[in-house]
Amino acid sequence: MNIAIIGAGPGGLITALRLQQQGFAPTIYETVPELKPLGVGVDIKVYGLKEIEEIGLLEEFRMMSVDAVDSVFYNHFGQEIYAEKCGVHMGYEHEQRFVHRGELQMLFYRTVQQRLGKDAIVLGARVGSYEQDNAGVTLHLEHRDGRSESVRHDAVIAADGINSVVRKQMHPELSEPHYSGITMYRGTTLREPYRDGHTILHIGDPRISSMIVYPIADNFEGSGKTLVNWVVEAERDESVEDWNQLGSVDEILPFYESVDIDFLDVQQLIADAREVYLFPLIRHEPLETWVDGRVVLLGDAAHAMYPRGGNGVCQAFLDARVVAEQLAAHSDPHTAFLAYDEARRVPVNRIVMNMRGEGYEVIRRMVAERTEGRPLADRADIEGVLPLAEADELFSNYHRLVGQPLRAGHDTYSSGFRTWEAEAVPGSAISEAAVLAPAPAEAPRGESAL
Repeated sequence: MNIAIIGAGPGGLITALRLQQQGFAPTIYETVPELKPLGVGVDIKVYGLKEIEEIGLLEEFRMMSVDAVDSVFYNHFGQEIYAEKCGVHMGYEHEQRFVHRGELQMLFYRTVQQRLGKDAIVLGARVGSYEQDNAGVTLHLEHRDGRSESVRHDAVIAADGINSVVRKQMHPELSEPHYSGITMYRGTTLREPYRDGHTILHIGDPRISSMIVYPIADNFEGSGKTLVNWVVEAERDESVEDWNQLGSVDEILPFYESVDIDFLDVQQLIADAREVYLFPLIRHEPLETWVDGRVVLLGDAAHAMYPRGGNGVCQAFLDARVVAEQLAAHSDPHTAFLAYDEARRVPVNRIVMNMRGEGYEVIRRMVAERTEGRPLADRADIEGVLPLAEADELFSNYHRLVGQPLRAGHDTYSSGFRTWEAEAVPGSAISEAAVLAPAPAEAPRGESAL
């Protein structure tokens, strides 16, 4: 089967690798004339690590990424409200790791060239539209040198991102998304490692501004320092939906004047940014189908979601495996695409809607509302505001939603703890047995969109 993939982002490239495993030799069409390691950090969840391992790139990926050990949440004053373990440290089968998105894309790009040949990727070729008949699909291309060209394929997988041309042609009635009113500021800062060098931080009152911080590269470019990724959400006028739109830290520095974390100067982290990008949170409505005959959507083109919780790119990895498996199982691409759509669309659409409701980040809003935006008198007072049992149930619901499998012998997702209690234990690490202890049977239910 002669298959075309539109888009050489991480989703399109891993789809090519999955198809190659099934015996196909797809062709990728990419708009830009040269792929470069652009962007900032991405959080690769445990189910994403499984997909990377299955395409034979786990060791190379480990060398360019950072293992996630702890995930710690703070209010708008830098006071801890919840902490949990990550990845294998919680009891999952696979690690959770942080990485620079551009470096991950380049790893996939090099691997596609090695396994499929350099001619497998056609750069500088923008797909303007498609036509199809019972025998195949015609793609109309516009090349950077001004040439126009039409090419034929048996099937087309559109992984052409949030502004997908194919999605707009397939669903013209949903071509105009809606701005949420919230803009995401994304940056990286080179600095000494903070805490243990393996921690993701969640900071702030979402009613004011929300911030996520995590390391994405150790000894970056031989500097001996860590490249730290940070993301800030705040209300702002609408801007274009472009991952590479530049922004300024001046708009967000005042939001973090009240934050005081002993191991991290948050304002200095922002002020020292190497680059800052803007990205508006745009609502793309879930689709009723990803399939049009021999053409199918994948990744952001199919299910663009708020970039919260690290699920966008990881869900594209799952898409890639399932669509490749179905194409290998069915000689008719339309039948294969319908089977892929049936397996993936409904559960992913559920995640799309959940990410609009803050996911587990809702606990910071809950604390802010319950304390009326005031600081805790003592750190231990958090148990009376947000009990561990309540937060554990909320987090367990989220982990089940996105399908993260636990290791054999572990039957609970509960992993909440207080870092000051863990650090008081000799050896500084809380035991896995304590982290994985079952939550009380009658834990109160959290106020979340889950």
